[in-house]
Amino acid sequence: MAHRTSPRNQMKFSSTSGYVATEDLTVAVNAAVTLERPLLVKGEPGTGKTELARQVAQGLGLPLIEWHVKSTTKAQQGLYEYDAVSRLRDSQLGDERVHDVRNYIRKGKLWQAFSAPAKVVLLIDEIDKADIEFPNDLLQELDRMEFHVYETGETIRAVHRPVVIITSNNEKELPDAFLRRCFFHYIRFPDIDTMRAIVEVHFPGIKPALLTAALTQFYELREIPGLKKKPSTSEVLDWLRLLLAEDLSPEDLRREGGPALPRLHGALLKNEQDVHLFERLAFMARSGR
Repeated sequence: MAHRTSPRNQMKFSSTSGYVATEDLTVAVNAAVTLERPLLVKGEPGTGKTELARQVAQGLGLPLIEWHVKSTTKAQQGLYEYDAVSRLRDSQLGDERVHDVRNYIRKGKLWQAFSAPAKVVLLIDEIDKADIEFPNDLLQELDRMEFHVYETGETIRAVHRPVVIITSNNEKELPDAFLRRCFFHYIRFPDIDTMRAIVEVHFPGIKPALLTAALTQFYELREIPGLKKKPSTSEVLDWLRLLLAEDLSPEDLRREGGPALPRLHGALLKNEQDVHLFERLAFMARSGR
């Protein structure tokens, strides 16, 4: 059976020097670790879901194994892949390796996590990108922490139960049976005070007046009705990096004569529909005065 951690020796996660974790997020991570269940993290893109796994690994002092899911990814790839084509080719060439099927087994990320000599953090990133059956196909493996390798007849069991963090952008609904086995947390978009703390981690010493002016403009932009893609945390950090590189002042961000596109808006608005929407609203605001 997989090793289970004694609650008395339970590891605890909190904010790190490079990541601001809200209290509810900290509680969720530690609850999942205590329950030894996967932590399913949802939230709009750019809210730090993937980075959370990296920071949890750093905060707990554990190695990180990352499995980035694509639309073509199959659950079996997380366990292992059998390269029958290479084995056939080697048999035709008389290669001695063909006599041991293990030479043609490629370990997946779950196998790597299960066989690691010490506890690890396993990130399954953007699980909702894959086929709808993908989560169901991993139910037993994540629940029992073991799987069978049919080609060799062996069963791979977790030496140490990994801390599993699964992220989703909510692109599709996940199966109920899968959800029942997870501890769930939705990362809300940071409020302005939390965002200020996040920014100060990345840009220590940023002038308060500039930060206030920039964040005010940023949150006003996010609240525009009909915006197709709201700018995210990662995008406001990019924008602030540009503002600092250009040595802009709070006054440079303010526009005379009403609303207008923010300076360097290409870091925040990522499609022409949103740019045109903002321009129309700015024109209407000026015309209505």
